[in-house]
Parts: sequence; structure tokens; C-alpha cells
Amino acid sequence: MRPRILRKSNARVVSLPTARTSLRSVDTQWEPAESPQLWVGTHILSLKGAATLEKLATRAQRFTPRVSLVAPDGLLLEVKGSLHLFEGVDGLLRAFSQDCEAIGIESAVALAPTPLAAMVAARVGKPFVVTNKAQLVGRLTALPLGPLRWPDDVVARLARMGVRTIGQALRLPRAGFARRFGPAHLRELDRLTGRSADLRHHFQPRERFRRRRELTYEMENNATILAAFAPLLADLGKFLELRQCGITELEFRLRHRHAPPSTCVLRLAAPVADVARITELLGERLNALVLPEPVRSCELRSSLPVLRVLSCDSLWQPGEYGGSSGPESPQLVERLRARLGHEAVYGLQMLPGHRPERAWAMCEPVTATRPVDSRRAGASGPVGRNTRSSAMVCAIRIPSLSTMTM
Repeated sequence: MRPRILRKSNARVVSLPTARTSLRSVDTQWEPAESPQLWVGTHILSLKGAATLEKLATRAQRFTPRVSLVAPDGLLLEVKGSLHLFEGVDGLLRAFSQDCEAIGIESAVALAPTPLAAMVAARVGKPFVVTNKAQLVGRLTALPLGPLRWPDDVVARLARMGVRTIGQALRLPRAGFARRFGPAHLRELDRLTGRSADLRHHFQPRERFRRRRELTYEMENNATILAAFAPLLADLGKFLELRQCGITELEFRLRHRHAPPSTCVLRLAAPVADVARITELLGERLNALVLPEPVRSCELRSSLPVLRVLSCDSLWQPGEYGGSSGPESPQLVERLRARLGHEAVYGLQMLPGHRPERAWAMCEPVTATRPVDSRRAGASGPVGRNTRSSAMVCAIRIPSLSTMTM
């Protein structure tokens, strides 16, 4: 029996629903609140020009920091906290579609409370906007199984059973479905409907270090120019230490008043994060650089950071009982390249061939801690796979005495 409250003022009866009644009610005023998460799924139909999935993900971070890649043609954005910035769902979807068109990407967009549901609906290509989790299963019922991208044999077996839509798959007994098609597909259906959590890895754009410094006066001496780079190199060291990474290539730009900028590229044999070592190699390169005019500003640019692999010294000395090359090997290569030039020092690699001129190739010098990939040199077959060298083999092209600076 429903409890009744009698008010003496107008003798009106007000009925309050009980807990059992509220759970069984289907009236709209008793529907659950909106989902705590809202995901925008983007299915890329075509790419034009230089547009890439990574470029779209970087641009999508102006809508939300929670951006996830779904390779090779999908992108997910969690936008629940960003709706008020774009005047609701329609404004956000409109702005995001305009960004896709601006960078040359044709896409289909959908919005749902779970990431997998948003991605599947976007692959269908029809308008799909669901903000209430209670309505999600009903809207997914009519969608086909193809956008789930299950193996063809699984989809074919379900089709022979008369199961061609997501709703029909959800109505199958859970235990029998897991036994016949595997628990992985059952867990995917749970993530689709929000029955289990769907954790996604957030996209982090690749970072590069870039700093520029304006000098108070024009410089001509290499020592003063090297000292001017010291604050920039110190910032580079902090940048690499914070990310536990190293760099393999640095570009130093020296700007003049009238002449075009002078460029000094420093290529390293292994990922380096030691500022003192970089400073020493830069000094070697500056000694061989001829400046057309005094320097007014300097700029430092790095390549993409590379994860450093910390290793300890070998028990045996290099060349002893199968000992690998020592830690000084990359430093020797870098010093020779700094003095003689990058093209003057290279590695030698054996290739599968009976002709002597085809049995070797030039490659990057490697050490025992760096895998040898002979596919870069054009090898094929079993020998072309990644192997490890027991010692470093390099060749040096000696320039003429008039051009060599030691």
C-alpha cells in the first residue's frame, strides 16, 4: 500500500512512491540522471594531404585533455566536462566537425556514455547522440555486429544462428555465449553497454625541445658562443631528466644580421642526456664551423626524445671472453663525427651475398646495446632480421690533410 499524507489546509492527498515503485517506474521523470562520462567517437573516412590521426588527436586536445587513439582510423574524446564551453552537445560536435574539415579529414561522429559504444556508432555512419545511459542499450539494439570488428568466423557463426545485430547478441545467454565464442567477446559486450569499465590510454603528443636566446651583443669567438648556449643546454638537461629520455640529434642555429642563419647539426651514436658531453661535442663542431658574420641570436632544437636504456658495465673487458664493446665506443664515434663530419664515420654490415661488392653495406655505427637492423641496408631473408653485434665495427673516410681539422 502506498503511504498517504493528509494536509488539513486543503485536504489534498499526496502520494509518494515507495522504493519498489520507483525502481519499476518507466515514467520519464524517474529516469536516472545523465551519464558521468560522455564520449565522442570519430571514425575517419578519408585523409587528405598531410592530415594524420596523430595530428587530429593533437588538435582535439583543445576540446578535452582526455583523447584516446583507436588505430588505425578512430579517435575518442571524453567531453562531459567541456559541454558548457561549447553551448552543449550540438555546439561541441559542430566545432569538432569543423576542425576535422579544416585539416582535411572526412569523418563520422557519434556521442555515447561509453567509449566503445561511441566508436561503434561512429563506424555505422548514422546520427547517434545518447546522453542518458539508461537509453544506451535500446539505441544499440538495431546496430549491426560489423562495427565491432570481430573476426569473420565469429560473425559468420553468429549469422548462421540468426544473430546479426547487437541487440540479438545481448539477448543470448551469457554462459553459452562465453563458452561458444570466448569470454573476450563477452567482456567487449559488457564494455559496450557500460556493464564493466572501459579504461583507455590517453594520448600524449610527442614533444621536442626548442629554445631561442637573443644575445646582448654580437659574438664572433667560438668560446663566447659556446658559453651563450650554456643556459639553453641546461634547460635541455632538465627537459630530458624530467622525462627520463635522451636525444640522438641536435640542431644549433646561429642567426646573423644580413647573412642566412648558420646551422650546426650534431648527430649522436646513442641517446644522450649528459649536458657536459653535449657541450664538449658542440665545441668540436663550432671549431670547424666558419661563420659569415657575427652572431646575434642562437637557437637550440632537438629531435624526438628517445627512452634511455640504462645498462651496467660488462664483467669482461671489450674483446675478452666474448666481452662486448665498452661504454666509450659511442663517445669515440661522436667525437670522430664532430671533428671529421657525420658522413666520414659509418658502420659496416655483412649481407648475404656471394659477390664481394654485395656482401657488405654502410649503416649507422652500433654497439652491443643497440640492435642491428640490416633491413635499413636492403638485406632480406633470415640475415636481415634484427641481430646483436658482439662488437662495434666502424669505417672512417679520411679527408684530405688540407680540410681535416683535429
